[in-house]
Amino acid sequence: MSKSPLVTRSEMRKRKEAQERLAEEQRQAAERVYEKKQKEISSVYRKELKKNKPVTKSRSSERAKQKERGSFLNKAIIFVLLLLIVVMLAVFFI
Repeated sequence: MSKSPLVTRSEMRKRKEAQERLAEEQRQAAERVYEKKQKEISSVYRKELKKNKPVTKSRSSERAKQKERGSFLNKAIIFVLLLLIVVMLAVFFI
């Protein structure tokens, strides 16, 4: 009987490297599958977001806009009436 080992260190190192390579390939494959699933999921949610756009308007902001618009229009009407009165006075008295 010889006292040589059943498996040499270089053989063990080769096996370990092969296992590490195999594990790395499996991890990369799983990562690719995961990324693909994530893209599918995000595209579904992106489509949902396009369908259901978030509400950006509120009653209070719309009411404030109407109030500003109304006050501007009222001022414009008063200004036009004053000009009209000035023109009528100029026509009648000149």
